[in-house]
Amino acid sequence: MNTQLAVGEVRTSVDGKRSEIKNRYLESLTLIERLHRRLLDVIKDDFDRNGEKEVNPVQALLLFNIADAELTAGELKTRGHYQGSNVSYNLKKLVELGYVNHERSSSDKRSVRISLTTKGEDIRARVDALYNRQLSALEQVVGLSTDEFDKLNKALGRLERYWTDQILYRM
Repeated sequence: MNTQLAVGEVRTSVDGKRSEIKNRYLESLTLIERLHRRLLDVIKDDFDRNGEKEVNPVQALLLFNIADAELTAGELKTRGHYQGSNVSYNLKKLVELGYVNHERSSSDKRSVRISLTTKGEDIRARVDALYNRQLSALEQVVGLSTDEFDKLNKALGRLERYWTDQILYRM
């Protein structure tokens, strides 16, 4: 009888720990989604205050992530948090609006290399300036230090690698 009770207690303990980590995992997933949406809101608010109506926040982040590189849409997708059709649609709009140059590869006609125009560089600089303004308040107002960002980035990187392994190795 004592053995059965001990097994039951162990099972309850394991279930309790699993429930605890599941709650924290789900909370983290919710926070990650909300943070990305909130970042887009912050960029939109900054652009609205400065009269920028031509570029939406997703497009502004695309321009920021292109930076001074010359890359393909696929490479851009792996750098950021974009879905394939979203990248293609937004890149097409940014080319039409004159923010991005696109050029077919001479060796592979299917591949298109993209880079920022001067107009695109201006938007990238505005997003960078927004981030720089936020940096001055992060430690003082929010209380986030370099060490805390290191821990956060390490944990998020490990989670990303885990999810990547789930896909690659069909775990």
